[in-house]
Amino acid sequence: MAEPILISSASTIFSSSIPHLSPSHHRLLRHETQPCNTSRKPFSTLTCQASPTTTPTSNTPSKKLKNRYELENLTTWLLKQEQAGHIDAELTIVLSSISLACKQIASLLQRSSIINLTGAQGTMNIQGEDQKKLDVISNELFCNCLRSSGRTGIIASEEEDVPVAVEETNSGNYIVVFDPIDGSANIDIALTTGSIFGIYAPDEQCLVDYDNDTLDEAKEKCVVSVCQPGSNLLAAGYCLYSSSVVFTISIGNGVHGFTLDPAYGEFVLTHEDIKIPKSGRIYSFNEGNFDLWDTKLQNYLNHLRKPGGPAGKPYSGRYIGCLVGEIHRLLLYGGIYGNPQNENAKNGNLRLLYECAPMSYLVEQAGGKAIDGVQRILDIQPEKIHQRTPIYIGSPDEIDKLVSYLV
Repeated sequence: MAEPILISSASTIFSSSIPHLSPSHHRLLRHETQPCNTSRKPFSTLTCQASPTTTPTSNTPSKKLKNRYELENLTTWLLKQEQAGHIDAELTIVLSSISLACKQIASLLQRSSIINLTGAQGTMNIQGEDQKKLDVISNELFCNCLRSSGRTGIIASEEEDVPVAVEETNSGNYIVVFDPIDGSANIDIALTTGSIFGIYAPDEQCLVDYDNDTLDEAKEKCVVSVCQPGSNLLAAGYCLYSSSVVFTISIGNGVHGFTLDPAYGEFVLTHEDIKIPKSGRIYSFNEGNFDLWDTKLQNYLNHLRKPGGPAGKPYSGRYIGCLVGEIHRLLLYGGIYGNPQNENAKNGNLRLLYECAPMSYLVEQAGGKAIDGVQRILDIQPEKIHQRTPIYIGSPDEIDKLVSYLV
């Protein structure tokens, strides 16, 4: 067995591990550390000057570096907003219940093929659209979470014929409108889907039995209370189900995005105070309907396809088939999305109350614009629960360019 090597000092470590150094270097490493301004060779050219990029000045405030483990989840963020007076405790509970529904839907979507939740349910909703299995289940999840919160008075959903009054309400009467699964045609092929929601101010207690087909005066009053313009929204948001699950929300003070961390089961703040770019080089229209559109709109799209701009390239065409996915990309990259009226759909295809209004609220909070071709989406007064509207939404410069073609 080899003899152990005794090391008497740190200098021995350096001198034995770096044998190619000269004796003068060994002395320096042992004990002869020289001042920075020494004139001894070979270090006579060294200076003792800090890097300009790291030199603090009295006018430059020191910025605290964020710890990689210093995460802020949705619950903490909502409590901070409550403490700041932006929302009340009742709305905090409602938003938390919606985030719980989104987590449950995300879990089901990830396992849909395994647990046989793909395909059609065999029923149709009030708009005459075939319902997917997850359309029905997701609607139940949303309704159950909102009921159990005890702070919701009325629920209006894409999958419900009429607004539903919540009997379990304790003290809050918030009106919540939502589309539980947006882009449900993408479920079976594992493409992007999402959920959309909007929250309106509390109204008078409205506990109504909707078992009968006819609407009496009390029921009509409840329906009218739901039909509010988007400008009345207190909060709105969406949850994107894709490679990541992203919960994006606005309570009237900007747009913030939270990504679901599967390790903790929590939505973590990842996109703070999102600002949509003033312009973008992406457009999203279902161009299969091109021949059914107005000539002015066709001219606009022909313009986008022509090479132009600083790079001499046309716009990039993207179409996901899911409004949540389209808006999420718009918020981060800019551009324009359009679902216009056509010869077969005079009012467009998207619902005003629980799709267009909440998304328009979000985009405007991020600095964008949303119109129906004539007026601002948030100014439209809904007359029916499932009323449809054309929509053009996106970066402000792109919407202004569109308007110049439509006038």
